Amino acid sequence: MKKKESKMKFNTGLPIYNPNSCGIDIGSTQYDVAIPDGNTGHIVQQFGTFTKDLEALVTWLLENGITTVAIESTGVYWINLYLKLQEVGIDPYLVNAKHVKNVTGRKRDDTDAIWLQKLHACGLLQKSFQPERNFHTLRTYVRQRNKLVQNASDCARRMQKALDLMNVKIHNVISDILGKTGMLLIEAILNGERSPEELLKLKDRRIKASDQDILDSLNGIWNDDYIFLLQQAYDQYNFLHKQIKQCDDKIEGILISLYAKVKHGDITGLNTKKKRRPTKNDFPFNARLLMQGIVGVDLCRVTGLSETTVVKLISEIGTDMSKWKSSNQFSAWMNLVPNTKITGGKVISSKMQRKKNYAGLALRMAASNMSKSKSPLGDFARRMKSRLGGKGAVVASAHKLARIIYYLIENQKEYDSSIMIEKQIVWKQKRIECLEKQLAKLKNAA
Repeated sequence: MKKKESKMKFNTGLPIYNPNSCGIDIGSTQYDVAIPDGNTGHIVQQFGTFTKDLEALVTWLLENGITTVAIESTGVYWINLYLKLQEVGIDPYLVNAKHVKNVTGRKRDDTDAIWLQKLHACGLLQKSFQPERNFHTLRTYVRQRNKLVQNASDCARRMQKALDLMNVKIHNVISDILGKTGMLLIEAILNGERSPEELLKLKDRRIKASDQDILDSLNGIWNDDYIFLLQQAYDQYNFLHKQIKQCDDKIEGILISLYAKVKHGDITGLNTKKKRRPTKNDFPFNARLLMQGIVGVDLCRVTGLSETTVVKLISEIGTDMSKWKSSNQFSAWMNLVPNTKITGGKVISSKMQRKKNYAGLALRMAASNMSKSKSPLGDFARRMKSRLGGKGAVVASAHKLARIIYYLIENQKEYDSSIMIEKQIVWKQKRIECLEKQLAKLKNAA
């Protein structure tokens, strides 16, 4: 651990809003920490990244009366420091490195830590949103589950490819090779069964395809190398689903603890067992019931929002809407509005930013099929599709969902589709009036 005095003068010409602030430059092997020395300079100290060094860093900050710390979101290196600062009561200020870079006035001999401390002391940094600790843990499990589901989908694709290589066209006669019949057929093939007549006996009575079509599709070319590919993909698929089940157990435990916290520990009569068998990739427990208790409203009533989407969303944003001043700011944080640049009252650029936001992606996925829904929100999606095209309609519909979600959680009101129906009627009336005016102009021109 090294220590050095900075000769830099802290003279920004701006008022100081955070006098007891600190700036930390985070690296993979070292933390550079800058605090004010009480005069016009800085004290810069280096710490390692081991756990003992992390504890020494936090102790040193407390001894020097530091109350808030600015850190850049560098990879995953900031996470442990961020959580440790929260534990001891120091306010961690996680900032986007792009925002720090865009602030002008930096001197050449300023280190990153000193520059962060200067900006933070003057209140020039924008704090990035982070959910509460319980929701942070939930988010970790939910993100891991999403990755496993994506990997399992890739395994299913490779199983189908292996069947195609063997010219087994079973996916042409049954709707889903991952269903009961499809998995039984794959297991039988891997166990050495090659007779189409014997494989036909595994057909479920609900399969609509004829026996002859199924027999023709099961007459394959049984090469050992393709059987090997099928076996590998099948084993990986089953292994991933075991891991998904483990994630589901963790997620259910966190949701029950959050539910109990809202209900002040009273969870008598809580039954999370589903009445119906869960469909593919759904939670095996009643996540909708738990989320309704945690959030205070049933978000699954909103068109396009499944319980899986709601869990993804709440794990990212939590339940405290006071973090955003308005629904507009909430939508902008989700990257569901264009980054409009205006100069002299003229729009010079209006493009969507290229940044990943898991909550925004969840709403985009929910909005992707909204145009097929026979509901007011479905009408809105179809209207946007005719104006903006497919991609633009998805973003506009996701933006609409974000505003609705913000309003429901902020005001603790259940979703009421009648309001959307009334707005739809008003829009239709205005549209009729507009078309009548256009028709009148055409008649006068004639």
